[in-house]
Amino acid sequence: MICSAFPGVEERASHGAPAFFAGRQFLHVWPEGHHEDGFPHLWAAAPSGVQDEMTRTEPDRYFRPPYVGGRGWIGLHLDGDVDWEEVAAVCEEAFRTIAPRRLVVDLDASR
Repeated sequence: MICSAFPGVEERASHGAPAFFAGRQFLHVWPEGHHEDGFPHLWAAAPSGVQDEMTRTEPDRYFRPPYVGGRGWIGLHLDGDVDWEEVAAVCEEAFRTIAPRRLVVDLDASR
């Protein structure tokens, strides 16, 4: 998975689905969907304002996820024609949003 390449990341199951942590959780993947949502998707932490922007400009791909949507997280559909570079960018932005500064510095130093 994309997120496993980031420094200090731990993957563990949360609510029966893969979740990624850098101190705190920054991403959750729902390969089979979440409850009544019958499509694969992920939930990702996002900087302030991103959720509104993405759900307004690309509502067919981005949505406000339950539970964490109130904290500004975004949901991204993983069904249909998936742009994996975009997914990688969403994952990295989520990591940068939540990870402690030292881990972000380590990520930048590794590039």
